[in-house]
Amino acid sequence: MSEPSILLTNDDGIESVGFRALYDALSEFADVTAVAPATDQSAVGRKMSTDAVVAEHELGYALEGTPADCTVAGLEALCPDVDMVVSGINKGANIGAYVLGRSGTVSAAVEAAFFDVPAIALSLYVPAGGDLPWHEKATDPRDFREATNAASHLVKHAEPAGVFEQCDYLNVNAPVSGPDGGPADMQVTVPSELYDMTAEFENGTVKLHDRVWERMETGDIPDPDGTDRRAVVEGRVSVSPLTAPHTTHRHEALDALAETYLE
Repeated sequence: MSEPSILLTNDDGIESVGFRALYDALSEFADVTAVAPATDQSAVGRKMSTDAVVAEHELGYALEGTPADCTVAGLEALCPDVDMVVSGINKGANIGAYVLGRSGTVSAAVEAAFFDVPAIALSLYVPAGGDLPWHEKATDPRDFREATNAASHLVKHAEPAGVFEQCDYLNVNAPVSGPDGGPADMQVTVPSELYDMTAEFENGTVKLHDRVWERMETGDIPDPDGTDRRAVVEGRVSVSPLTAPHTTHRHEALDALAETYLE
């Protein structure tokens, strides 16, 4: 059996610790070509460019562009014959239905789905609290081991098992480590529907605030078992099988409105 070929991208940038940890882990059994943003492109969603300058990099290619740019550029021009697109490892979880459209990490996987190429998005849940802010944690490649272990398992086995016959991409979120430092279990999940954005208008400025992360820090989350957020907060690897195109349904009320449009 030949080794799989992988287009590896992310949104934290090609020099990020999580990206290198994933590149090294997948390179042990796969032919990996990096096509990743040259700089941090977090939370850009599926923003696209019309031109993206490309520079050769020791891992592949660095683009002055977005994660979605990288997927299109890779699949169309730089490494068009890959078996799979893998995006990550993002430092910070990408969990909850409302986050999926904002995440550059997830958007790179979504873009691959429109090429009919299987894709996996990987993120690391870094809990807040303690002496350090969350963004100053997870600075060592070993901190990403739960995510790299999950990535290796899924890249090796998901497609042969027929997983991508029933979904377009997998959104994977892993804890920094399992309970008591042991290996984390894996759970198939659905995106949480919890939404707690607030906005305050004062002195000509609107301040937007996502209260979900504060609630996670205190454990105040109503998500039931089986959701992505509940899984990672409790120390499990969350795997959500998702589809990319928006679903559509016929509605009698809308049909009636369309029929009366010119009346």
